[in-house]
Amino acid sequence: MGLSHFAIANALPDAAVVAICDTSRYVLSMLRKHTGVQTYTDVGEMIREAGLDCLFVATPTSTHFECARTALEHDLHLFVEKPLTLSPAQSEQLASLAAQRKRINMVGFHNRFIATFREARRLVRGGALGEITAVNGSAFGPVVLKERGSTWRSRKAEGGGCLHDYACHVVDLLNFLLGKPQRVLSGQMRSIYSRDVEDAVSAVIDYGHAKAQVETNWSDDTVRKMTTTVSVKGDRGELLVDRQELRIDLLSGPHGAYPPGRTTRHITDLQEPVPFYLRGEEYSAQVYSFFDAIRSGTLEHENSFASACDTDRVLDSIARASDATRSAS
Repeated sequence: MGLSHFAIANALPDAAVVAICDTSRYVLSMLRKHTGVQTYTDVGEMIREAGLDCLFVATPTSTHFECARTALEHDLHLFVEKPLTLSPAQSEQLASLAAQRKRINMVGFHNRFIATFREARRLVRGGALGEITAVNGSAFGPVVLKERGSTWRSRKAEGGGCLHDYACHVVDLLNFLLGKPQRVLSGQMRSIYSRDVEDAVSAVIDYGHAKAQVETNWSDDTVRKMTTTVSVKGDRGELLVDRQELRIDLLSGPHGAYPPGRTTRHITDLQEPVPFYLRGEEYSAQVYSFFDAIRSGTLEHENSFASACDTDRVLDSIARASDATRSAS
């Protein structure tokens, strides 16, 4: 993701990547040779010397807090890859510090910039489905399909496992659609191949006006790549949405341009084009949104540290609920 953000940010006509920090001297030597960018192995030194306006943090999750705090203390605008941290308390400290310093802050929950999910949010919050009766959010992927040597993502103290790598996306997306959650009613985490972390997570979250089922599994070999899906049912209809399409079934009466019955809309009809495409329009859109917020000086934007705190609190509650269930049994 660091290299992706490098390319996208460097493609903007009024911005330039001027420095990069990494632990891999090979990566640094290649970037220095082919791009001429300044390179560092110490983030504090880079912040002090490179004359930065903003910083992107795309490092192992356990290092996010120190990197982000140092950047904010030097009054830099800040983009941090998801999740913000592994601790709700640390995330809240960063959100508070960013607000005090009035620095633009964003977390890389890219699903908020996918047009199908944005349209689903507009429909749900606009009352198209009436009173919400059932919500399901899921994410499945083939990340860990056998027992193997661990990486930072599969070490609890560094990456947090499926809970912080997959479930965080679903929880943040449900918050985006439904609003701030009230509490976690139940949570279960289980290991399939990993020794130190969970490979599958399920939970029930209470949003006050609706309860949402969450199911994630990064050890699912029935899918080719990560697939995130949300279904929402109400007393006036239901919808099913993923990255590629949105399908809505209205039971009675139209809603805006949507007639009664079934309507299917595809990402190609909904997504606004971006000047530079890499990985998907949503990745460019979130970087452009970050820079737009810096230029305009507005702290009201998607994916703030404050909204990421809501997600981190839910993840922590799921883990606690799972521990309580195991202790009781």
